[in-house]
Amino acid sequence: MSHRRLDPTQMADWEIAAAAEETMKPIAQIARELGIEESELIPMGRRLAKIDQRQVLARIGDRAPGKYVDVTAITPTPLGEGKTTTTLGLVQGLGLLGKRVVGAIRQPSGGPTFNIKGSAAGGGLSQCLPLTEFSMGLTGDIDKINNAHNLCMVALTSRLQHERNYDDAKLAQRGLRRLDIDPERVEMKWVIDFCAQALRNIRIGRGGSMDGYEMDSGFAITVSSELMAILAVARDLADLRARIARIVVAYSRSGAPVTAADLEVDGAMTAWLVEALNPTLMQSLEGQPVLVHAGPFANIAIGQSSVIADRIGTRLADYHITESGFGADIGFEKFWNLKCRYSGLVPDAVVVVATIRALKMHGGGPAVKPGVPLDKAYTAENLALLEKGCENLVAHIETVRKAGVRPVVCINSFHTDTPAEIALVRRIAEANGAYAALSKHWLEGGAGAVELAEAVMAACAEPNDFHFLYELEMPLRERIAIIAREVYGADGVEFLEAAAAKLARLEQDPDARGMGTCMVKTHLSLSHNPDLKGRPTGWTLPIRDILAYKGAGFLVPVAGDIKLMPGTGSDPAFRKIDVDVETGKVRGLF
Repeated sequence: MSHRRLDPTQMADWEIAAAAEETMKPIAQIARELGIEESELIPMGRRLAKIDQRQVLARIGDRAPGKYVDVTAITPTPLGEGKTTTTLGLVQGLGLLGKRVVGAIRQPSGGPTFNIKGSAAGGGLSQCLPLTEFSMGLTGDIDKINNAHNLCMVALTSRLQHERNYDDAKLAQRGLRRLDIDPERVEMKWVIDFCAQALRNIRIGRGGSMDGYEMDSGFAITVSSELMAILAVARDLADLRARIARIVVAYSRSGAPVTAADLEVDGAMTAWLVEALNPTLMQSLEGQPVLVHAGPFANIAIGQSSVIADRIGTRLADYHITESGFGADIGFEKFWNLKCRYSGLVPDAVVVVATIRALKMHGGGPAVKPGVPLDKAYTAENLALLEKGCENLVAHIETVRKAGVRPVVCINSFHTDTPAEIALVRRIAEANGAYAALSKHWLEGGAGAVELAEAVMAACAEPNDFHFLYELEMPLRERIAIIAREVYGADGVEFLEAAAAKLARLEQDPDARGMGTCMVKTHLSLSHNPDLKGRPTGWTLPIRDILAYKGAGFLVPVAGDIKLMPGTGSDPAFRKIDVDVETGKVRGLF
């Protein structure tokens, strides 16, 4: 697929995508080249398809996996540092070198797509196609998560109403037993896949006795749903079904958990998600296969594409490139200690994406804000600012090395980067035990990522000593402390009153023993405070809540003031998105 006529310095991402889509390969061709048989492909038009995970894994599941590469990053600016763009650039670079390669990324949430961060399709000449479908619902997986989750809330709230209105005899006539749900201990909220801060805290059930049960409630963003986490970690339909049954929706007045199975809604929830269990097949701008599956954020959820996508990709390719959300402190840490446990896969290499722009911010540069022009500090050479900011890079290198893997630092190139700045970052990365590679994939596509691809191949050829940071048998408070100290750099952990009470209960709960630890923390700092840049020292991590995702199989400590429902900014992306009424094509996506 030629892209010589596409110039990212003169064209918006959506314009590049629209032009490239004119010469896209039919999706059936992508599938054939990947090794997917016709009976394993579920076509959804010429441009998209799903892969029947059950059939394909039954055929290839026993194959030895190819090289497995995770892409993570330093602590980003609010603009992001091009991690998805790098993932796709690496896929294209390896493809250019003649390697059989597959990428795996997450489906974008409507929240950031229509807010300030964009659709996460990559950018420039390293994009995932087709952009419009990718950005606006794709093949419906998030909609299915939305419906299955809210169906569970319907089951809960209607049961509260019926148990209030009927005595035990009338409940028994309807085949129900009294669950005695405590409306003050409902663990779930409703979900919607937008950044809708006005819905964080609401009152429902107002009216008469036939209008539901009046109680406090609210909305979270769909990608934070436990169902999305379950989609990311489930190995097959039976596993998905069993995990959904174990979701704790609320607690009874006596303190007993009330699960989706208790509400007898687990079967119907699973029915919504049967097709969502199949990954979507797309392609890079240069025609390599890309699997898109699951969409959880890493700051409020597990932040990974699915175990199923990785099981398929590693068995069909020489190199399978998967992406973890945000920086290595949260995205890679969860890949390392959660996803790899669930999948049984071990990474051969880990890429840490860094930009000189972000490193200067961590060195004390002016605030970086979406929609506001960058200060000249970011476009003029400043080696002192950059060297100070590299403390953040070193922290992420050390995190990856603690997993027993030698990282590859990708210096994601901007045209304002100077040779001296690039050399400085390269020197510091290599001095701290990492490979380093300059990559110009945004500007040049796969050709610009050859140096990165060669560094990744070299890293994959080295033996590693991959091991987990903690054992699941370790008490939860100790696991939290290890993550805080070894990954975030905290001096210690403080459990606030509500979290301390939950911690005491969970440490006595036999069902919670052996569950993983999925931290909730800001992605804008190594600490819990987004204003602390660089590599903060002399601080304590405050844990204000602990959620129990028993279906997904992990406990979720919540650090600092972070919301499960983000807010929409004053200059959201939806203001720039429109449709060409002559052609029906969407424009303005990024």
